[in-house]
This record gives sequence, structure tokens and C-alpha cells, in this order.
Amino acid sequence: MKVGIIQQSNSGDVAQNRSRIADEVRRLASEGAELIVNRELHDSLYFCQEENTANFDLAVAIPGEATEFYSRLAREAGVVLVTSLFEKRAPGLYHNTAVVFDKDGSMAGKYRKMHIPDDPAYYEKFYFTPGDLDFVPIDTSVGRLGVLVCWDQWYPEAARLMVLRGAEMLIYPTAIGLESTDTPEEQERQREAWTTVQRGHAVANGIPVVTVNRVGYEPDPSGQTGGIQFWGSSFVAGPQGELLYRAPADSEASVIVDVDMKRSEQVRRWWPFLRDRRIDSFGSLTRRFID
Repeated sequence: MKVGIIQQSNSGDVAQNRSRIADEVRRLASEGAELIVNRELHDSLYFCQEENTANFDLAVAIPGEATEFYSRLAREAGVVLVTSLFEKRAPGLYHNTAVVFDKDGSMAGKYRKMHIPDDPAYYEKFYFTPGDLDFVPIDTSVGRLGVLVCWDQWYPEAARLMVLRGAEMLIYPTAIGLESTDTPEEQERQREAWTTVQRGHAVANGIPVVTVNRVGYEPDPSGQTGGIQFWGSSFVAGPQGELLYRAPADSEASVIVDVDMKRSEQVRRWWPFLRDRRIDSFGSLTRRFID
């Protein structure tokens, strides 16, 4: 499968962000992309650096004008398109939601982010209600996609549940970056940990992983931190965790990566991790801590 990834910086202009995405979707489609993945919350700046009720005005209804825009784009380009939107479900009820459109523009499905962080510069619990759609893959014309969002990527349980429901690829729209007061050594450790844990999901489950991050600096509107330098480094890994592509850490990149979707079967024959799971002994995984 030809997978397109769009790693871009963002501005505060929603229309401009959408226009830049559309330009890259059309270009990648013209070069043969079948599936195109965007970064997390790609329509705006990463507003979660502060707690500000005015930012709820950025949320959109699903379905609504935002989904209509991306539906048309997917249909015109003839691609499966993975988007990431700030969903207004009801007054006072909001989600961080990935929406997938099929090649005909139909909405193939959506996933509401389940794991919500709450850390300096990542005040997501202020904005997002945890997802309630479970870890269910989305069926599309290019396969069954296990779409998760950003903070979900640190949790092997989420990846495994997607795979147990038949996901053929894991996809993570992402917004993550560097804290300016950390040492360069600590910054690099964090970026490499982020890459490594997701490559581990590919290995443990024997399927490809596609992760798309934003890139560039965004200041903290509250002035409480030095802002976030989003570290880019979007990547595609094969079913043994091998890196098929890794984007730069400091510049935009829109590329197509060839992914052999048939290879997962052979890898799982060599490494039958699903066969050897001790499901009779995993009941305690539903506990917060065993004490």
C-alpha cells in the first residue's frame, strides 16, 4: 500500500491550515498515494498549552462543515483520508476525535481519543472528555485501520485491543514536542522513547505502524512555559519494527511510503505472539495496580 504522510507546522488560521493540507493531499494522490494520514488537531495551533474557555470555539460538529470539507477532499483525490478534529458533541461536551474518510468521500468511521494527558503545556483534560467508542478498528477500502490518537501511543493495551479486533495497521495522529528547559540529552531521550515504544507495538503485534506528528515552534499563550518545539520525526515502521521512513525533526515533509501489507502474515508465522498469549492469566490487567 502507498501511504502518504503529511508533517506540517500550523498557524492560527484554520482556513490556511486546511488549504495547505488540501494542497499536499492532492499532490500525494497524484503521485499514487492510497491512504493519507494527517497530524493531530491539524486545523489549528495546539491550543492545549493553556486552559482557556474561549478555545472551545475551535470545536466543530461531526458531521458538520469540517467533515464536509475533508469528505470532498477525499472524494476528489480518491484516497482514504485520516483526519483529526476537535469535536463538539454537545454544549460543554468535547472530544479529540479522529475521523476517517473513504475514497468515495463517505465517513468510514471515527475514534475518540481514550487516553487524555494533563501535564504542563498539555492540558488536555480541560478540553477533552475521554473517548467512549472503545478500541475498534475502522474498515476502509484499503483495509481495517486501527486509528488511535497521540497519548494512546504509549499504551500497549490500546494497540493490542485494536489488533485483536482485526486491525491491519496502527495509525497515530500526533502532537508532541520538546520542553525548552530540558537538556538536549533529555530531549533526545524523550523523542527516541516515543519512537521506540511505537516500534514495539509493531513488533508485538506483527503489523505496520504509521505515526504523523506536527513540526515547528508554537509559543505558550499563557507565558507559563517556553512553548513547544514540536519534534516532527513522523515515521512508518514495518511489522518487525523496522523503520521504513522517518521524517526530519525540524522541517515539514510530505512523502509516500510503500508498505507491504502481505508481510505481516509471514512475520506472524515466524513470531506467533498471538498464539502464545496466556489469556487465562491476564485478568489482573484491568486493575489500576496489583497490591
